[in-house]
Amino acid sequence: MDRPRLAPLSMPPHGVAHTVAVTQVRQILLGVRRQGQDVAPLLQRAGIPPALLESPLARVSLAQYALLIRVLRRHTRDELWGLCSRPLRVGSFGQCAAQLVHCGTLEQALRQGFRHYHGLIDDFVPRLSLQGGLARVQIVRRAAPDALLDYAQKAFLLFSFGLASWLVARRVPVLAVDYTATGPGSDTSRVYQAPIRHGALHTGFAFEAHWLALPVVQNPQSLREFLARAPANLVIRYRDTGSVSERLRRLLSRRLEGELPSLQTASQWLAMTPQTLRRRLAEEGHGYQALKDALRRDTAIAYLARPELTLIEIARRLGFSEPSTFHRAFKKWCGVAPGEYRQTRLAAPALRHTAAPRPPLADP
Repeated sequence: MDRPRLAPLSMPPHGVAHTVAVTQVRQILLGVRRQGQDVAPLLQRAGIPPALLESPLARVSLAQYALLIRVLRRHTRDELWGLCSRPLRVGSFGQCAAQLVHCGTLEQALRQGFRHYHGLIDDFVPRLSLQGGLARVQIVRRAAPDALLDYAQKAFLLFSFGLASWLVARRVPVLAVDYTATGPGSDTSRVYQAPIRHGALHTGFAFEAHWLALPVVQNPQSLREFLARAPANLVIRYRDTGSVSERLRRLLSRRLEGELPSLQTASQWLAMTPQTLRRRLAEEGHGYQALKDALRRDTAIAYLARPELTLIEIARRLGFSEPSTFHRAFKKWCGVAPGEYRQTRLAAPALRHTAAPRPPLADP
């Protein structure tokens, strides 16, 4: 079979946008649920059908998830959304980032940033330690463990990683991520591109210590744009786009209207054997069929945000021979029909009218 002619340099840098597992949505709502509040209005303001919470495999777009953080932040007046014993003052993240752009190196920024939070959070304290050529960021728990505090620590760790990578304008290569307990399955760990170790004493991650010498290259001017795009840029911007799964995802996204190729054909595109491709995908936590299904699902979610596309057109663009087949597939993916998903999403004013949400982690 002739190898297709490709133009990799002309492809979008990230291809089809990744989506967020509904387990993340459920966990970020734990704080307001503990307070006995109805979460349905909050979800609807973020353009998320409440029925998605009942479907374990459902997904939401990054824009929906970012808007939910904004909604929760405003509703709770808390940058950790009611997950800790006392609220984290609104504006804390933006104030911290404003200090860190004046640091000289990544090590200085991490140490100063963690000091900033020592007096603001009672339940845990972030620390940076060096040992044997390794740097460790650890979230040391002060309060008794529970599901809410566990998610608060993971969220703080993820934002710390995203902020650190932004400060030095590159993804800091993480060697391993530690979690204290096994939680609901999600794919957030793929952001780190590193194995997850459960049952650790502290939540945290490790990387080679020499990266701490990287210079901080951001400034107050770039900070404004950064905060305007947070938290989406904390999760996606520094994803490892050179991984095999990301390269393959970009190639497949250009061929969704037809039948997607076999593993053998895809391996020819990447100049490797089918066995090597299968192994490399497995190392990154993927199977080939699962990757194709996830690509179609994420593309469908992106298309449903475009009111000019009919459901028939979306089905065609995704390679479905009949709209009814697409309807069944989407309901299997997300737990609701595509029409219901679209109606709720487009009803959210911020998703209809704004190109980028206001900073959900900065001062209003």
